[in-house]
Amino acid sequence: MKKTLSTFMLFAALLFMLSGCVPNEYSLSQSRTAPSTSNLNPWAEQTNLEEGENIDISDLDGNITESELGMTEEFTEKKMKRIPFPVAEYNRYSGTGKGTIKGLIYVKNAYGEKVLGKGTRLYLNPVTSYSNQWYTESYIGGKKMEKADQRLFNYLKFTASDQKGVFAFYGVPSGSYYLIGTVECGTECGYETPKSIRIATRVSISGNNVIEQDLSRFVD
Repeated sequence: MKKTLSTFMLFAALLFMLSGCVPNEYSLSQSRTAPSTSNLNPWAEQTNLEEGENIDISDLDGNITESELGMTEEFTEKKMKRIPFPVAEYNRYSGTGKGTIKGLIYVKNAYGEKVLGKGTRLYLNPVTSYSNQWYTESYIGGKKMEKADQRLFNYLKFTASDQKGVFAFYGVPSGSYYLIGTVECGTECGYETPKSIRIATRVSISGNNVIEQDLSRFVD
């Protein structure tokens, strides 16, 4: 009798382990091995692009300037030295906020027609003394600049427009930014071959506001 009871208890314990413990252990294992988002760039978590994509930010490295908009660089062979990277200024933008910036990216040709920036990449660059230098000297002034400090890329926020030129940035901290993007335009803009037209403008946001800001310019 005792032997039979012991055998039954052993069988019941084995059945319990097979029916209850194994799935639970599997679930815990799955939870432990799930990808962690704690190390992701907070700027990239809520945008339309995955972190690590090959974003075109060559204008910040001094490789693309206003020459593409008809301005000359013949007298700027030597690259302009950048000011020291202002860590304290950028640290104000290091977290994830609650604001939204959305709009339409396009250029207007000589006939006033909109040429949409379809599937193009855009980014937000916090307004600091460092980005002010880029905007004034490179974007407006057409000067080539030294390569940007790599720490800058920790504070940029990226997104992409859809096929209608519509874009949106989510989780934007309060502050002021340079909104930057490009539009590919060819014969519709009077060019024999397509050109990438860089556009930049300043936009400010506070709290959980939704700001509608188109990114556009006229093509000469």
